Amino acid sequence: MKLLKQLLAVSTLAFAATGFAAAQEAPDQLVKRISTDVLNTAKSDKDIQNGDTRKVINLVETKILPYVDSDRMTSLAAGRHWRDATPEQKKALSTEFRTLLVYTYSGALSQVRNETIEFKPLRADAGDTEVEVRSQVNMSRGEPVLLNYRVAKNADGWKIYDINVLGAWLVETYKGTFNTEISKGGIDGLIKTLAAKNKQLASRPLQTKKP
Repeated sequence: MKLLKQLLAVSTLAFAATGFAAAQEAPDQLVKRISTDVLNTAKSDKDIQNGDTRKVINLVETKILPYVDSDRMTSLAAGRHWRDATPEQKKALSTEFRTLLVYTYSGALSQVRNETIEFKPLRADAGDTEVEVRSQVNMSRGEPVLLNYRVAKNADGWKIYDINVLGAWLVETYKGTFNTEISKGGIDGLIKTLAAKNKQLASRPLQTKKP
C-alpha cells in the first residue's frame, strides 16, 4: 500500500509539472512539442507502424487528447443545436465525438513513416487568447500537406480546438454532418449515429501504409 501511494504521488507530481509547463508555453511551442513527440514515437515504434490498435490509441489518448479541447470542438460542431441539448446529451455527445477523434487520429498515425513537420512563424500579439498555428507536413513523396491548428488559452493553458487539413477545418466539416443527423433524429439521433460509427471503427484493424 505504501509503494502504491508513492507511485500515485509521483504520477500526480509528474502530471502537475506537465500541466504547469503547458500553461507556460507559447501556443506554437506547445503544438510543435506535441507534434514532434507524437511523430517521433510513431516513427520509432514498429508495433504502431504495423497497426497495433491498442498502442496507437494509447499514444493518442496520452500525448494528444490532453491538449485538445474536445468539449469545445463538440459544441462548435453541434452549432445552434448545442444550447438546446440537455446536460446529459451534451456529455454523451462529447464522449462519442471524443472517441471518434481518437479513431481519426489513430488512423492517421498508423500511416506515419518518414514525414517531417515544418512550422511557420506565429502571427499573434502578446495579449491574444486565440491564435492559429500554421505548419506543413513534408511527405516522402508528393507535395507537402498544409496542417493548421486553432488554439485557445484557458485556465489550463493553451488547447487545440480545431484543425485544418488542406484548407478544410475539421469542425466545419463535422458541422454539416451533425446538422444533417440532428435534423433527422435530433441530438439523440446524432449520439446514436456516432456510437454506431465508433463501434464499427473499433471492430476494424487500422489501415497501415506499406513501407
